[in-house]
Amino acid sequence: MTWTLVLGSLVGVTSPANAAQSLAAVQAQVERLQIEATAAAEAGQQAQVELGRLTRSLNAVKQQDAVQAATIGNLKKSLGKIALEQYKNNGLSQSMSLLFSADPTLYLQAAGSLSVITQKKALQLHRYATAEQRLRATSLTLNDQVAQVAAAKARYVKNEAAAQAKLKDAEKLLSKLTAADRARLAKLQAEKDNAFNASSLAFAKKGVAASGRGGIALRFALKQIGKRYYFGGAGMTYWDCSGLTMRAFGSAGASLPHSAAAQAHYGKAVSLGSIRAGDLVFFGRPISHVGIYLGGGKMVDAPHSGARVRVESFGSRFGRSSFVAARRI
Repeated sequence: MTWTLVLGSLVGVTSPANAAQSLAAVQAQVERLQIEATAAAEAGQQAQVELGRLTRSLNAVKQQDAVQAATIGNLKKSLGKIALEQYKNNGLSQSMSLLFSADPTLYLQAAGSLSVITQKKALQLHRYATAEQRLRATSLTLNDQVAQVAAAKARYVKNEAAAQAKLKDAEKLLSKLTAADRARLAKLQAEKDNAFNASSLAFAKKGVAASGRGGIALRFALKQIGKRYYFGGAGMTYWDCSGLTMRAFGSAGASLPHSAAAQAHYGKAVSLGSIRAGDLVFFGRPISHVGIYLGGGKMVDAPHSGARVRVESFGSRFGRSSFVAARRI
């Protein structure tokens, strides 16, 4: 059945059961779009983390470039002084200087000085050539870093736009419903949300048996149950998935970036059969969601736009995204 037919049935003569089924289908479609928007926003978070890293690297290369340029400037001045000194001491050839010298001892001293100057010049020329080579290499690195920063910025903008587009698609879908159907759908969503919240709070009251960083992170995350999801949210009122895990493990003394994909490189890899409470669990290729395993086939997470931090089932999939990894921090 197409969505046009589904929506058409909502305004036609249908039985209450069919209407409820159609509304549930619309609800599922809206949630799918919200999850897709969340995945795009999380990709934006990864681009933002990468942008920060590249920007710091770029600034370091710029500083290196400035230092090397200053070094070359100083070497140029030094070479100029040596050249002037050599000109003053070598205005005549050594043989002519000896011929006209009244004191051979003074001549030999001058010749020795000239040799020192020549050696100094050779050393400075070598340093100059080395510094110039380094500057050229740094300039190439600098240009590459600038290009990478620009690409990271473009990825961030693209993913943010994709997230907003998905939410607009959900809004368009809802706008096609009648006011009465929108009200019924809102009631269905509220009932589902409240059921999740009640069961999540019940799990939180049971306490956490896990110890170490994972246990501390879990206890922090469970205290956030009921708080709303928001793109880029990192507490203490709004959260996104990686913002919640970042702050949860931050409370345990572990520094994680605000990106699910980036967090998947931290800690120790854990196999699916060895997962224990307090481990981070990741979904999607590329990674687009992260939660904290609670034990008993459950995890706590900030799931997607329109939802709240909650305890939900942990399995091989999150929405359309498959489980891909677990890490012990």
